[in-house]
Amino acid sequence: MHNKTLVAVAVGLGLISLSACGSTDGGSGSDSKTVTLVSHNSWAVSKKVLKDFEKRSGYKVRVLKDGDAGQAVNKAILTKGNPQGDVLFGVDNTLLSRALDNGLFQPYTAKGLDKVGAAYQLDKDKHRVTPVDYGDICVNYDKAYFSEHRLTPPRSFADLAEPRYKNLLVTENAATSSPGLGFLLGSAARFGDQGWQDYWKKLKANGVKVVDGWDQAYYQEFSGSSEGKKAGGDRPLVVSYASSPPAEVIYAKKRPGTAPTGVATGTCFRQTEFAGLLSNARNPEGAKAFIDFLVSKEFQEDMPLNMFVYPVLRGAGVPAEFTAYGPAAKAPETMAPARIAANRDQWVKSWTSLVLK
Repeated sequence: MHNKTLVAVAVGLGLISLSACGSTDGGSGSDSKTVTLVSHNSWAVSKKVLKDFEKRSGYKVRVLKDGDAGQAVNKAILTKGNPQGDVLFGVDNTLLSRALDNGLFQPYTAKGLDKVGAAYQLDKDKHRVTPVDYGDICVNYDKAYFSEHRLTPPRSFADLAEPRYKNLLVTENAATSSPGLGFLLGSAARFGDQGWQDYWKKLKANGVKVVDGWDQAYYQEFSGSSEGKKAGGDRPLVVSYASSPPAEVIYAKKRPGTAPTGVATGTCFRQTEFAGLLSNARNPEGAKAFIDFLVSKEFQEDMPLNMFVYPVLRGAGVPAEFTAYGPAAKAPETMAPARIAANRDQWVKSWTSLVLK
């Protein structure tokens, strides 16, 4: 779930391997009846839904899971002349400009795109990518901790810097993690180009802990997750997702009546994920059929309980668990792709110097 960390410096340092794993048929993906999907490790779909697509379209789907989201994008850039697959899924709005500026995709207007919310179509003039899902990066809190300590959970970015929350927050490295980067962008959206640095100075002084990625933060450091409890995690605040509480309920050995974790709704940043037809794809027709499938009602309604994200298709149903335990943020911070493109690398560099050194 949400294993979407990125390796921002990997391209420059030459640290990216080109290995990948995961396949429905074990084939090479080079024949006309196989479409190869390249994705981050969080890709998931129900077997029946995928089989329905294969039967209906006549294509077999081969899946290459190339690590985390940033790693998958960077690998795709390195191999764009001879791509590993036909479709890339998982590039999000924090990394979109990097993919587009490197000519990673060729245009394609998906069937059914007219039923996808306009707010998610961030490349609507050229259609180089197709929106597939959205989610909110938010601070989660351990309900039991705050109840036991008779402490009100934080509600906003500003709250997190207050002394009463000293040494309680763990976040991911903005240079190596997609949610970490999203949290940084959320703070920049909230406090402005200059104000975000003062904010992070306050967080650092207030004992924020920084780890490499979401897995470590959520499963090892966070006291509210089932795995974090086993690992002895002692941080009751973590940068995660609005959909993390329903996951805690759904995957519990004994389903609780209420989620053990909550969301600080004033700390959210909206993340949208896309799929694109890779330039020089060996099977562009199969890729187009698969992208159409990703925005179909069948896939969109299957997706939430597999990848814990929300559908972008208007009218697609959302599981009751999402409504009850993890509703999307009503007013998340957002940022235009052009602003992200213009500032991302410098902000990450400044953040690294400010917080990690």
